[in-house]
Amino acid sequence: MNNFQKTNDFNEIVYGRRSIKTYDPSVKISREEMTQILEEAMRAPSSVNMQPWRFVVIDSEEGKETLAPLSKFNKDKVMSSSAVIAVFADMKNFDYAEEIYGKSVELGYMPSEVKEYQMTALKPHFEAISERDMRETIILDAGLVSMQLMLVARAHGYDTNAVGGYEKAQIAEAYGLDKDRYLPVMLITIGKAASEGFQSYRLPVETVTTWK
Repeated sequence: MNNFQKTNDFNEIVYGRRSIKTYDPSVKISREEMTQILEEAMRAPSSVNMQPWRFVVIDSEEGKETLAPLSKFNKDKVMSSSAVIAVFADMKNFDYAEEIYGKSVELGYMPSEVKEYQMTALKPHFEAISERDMRETIILDAGLVSMQLMLVARAHGYDTNAVGGYEKAQIAEAYGLDKDRYLPVMLITIGKAASEGFQSYRLPVETVTTWK
């Protein structure tokens, strides 16, 4: 566990979150706590609960050195952070359907007949779905878990930055993943901020909302 202030104050989590550019490199997050952060983030919703998100947690110096040349203008925040979480979306996420629904039955979350109905209905759907539709679905789901991860990190007393500027065509293979199966979504740097992030303006609700 960390020595920083944790909070359940939702307003502080939401309004206190900033996109952090530099971190205190002396601060490390234990793998035990990082596991807890990921577990909490993974309570995010996903299409038919297929949970297509996959994470590579880059917390070693060797891992960061691999990432550094791929991180473009984000190298400083990558190297000073406690860790970088590379978020991917799994094109073959249905491979885990039997485990997900079977465990749901075992834990009493779902009747066995509902599981069988779901599997019977979903198997042909996943066999027939186009690559484009699959990509759109799983990238959306991975975006949901990513935002939740950043809020969970804030609740644990850490700061984050969502990074889109990196060599997406190379990232999967750099960490031994099949680039055709695992789609890069974003990098999330996490650690203790070395300085306060900047506040940023948000458009008024009336500018972005239509009421019908």
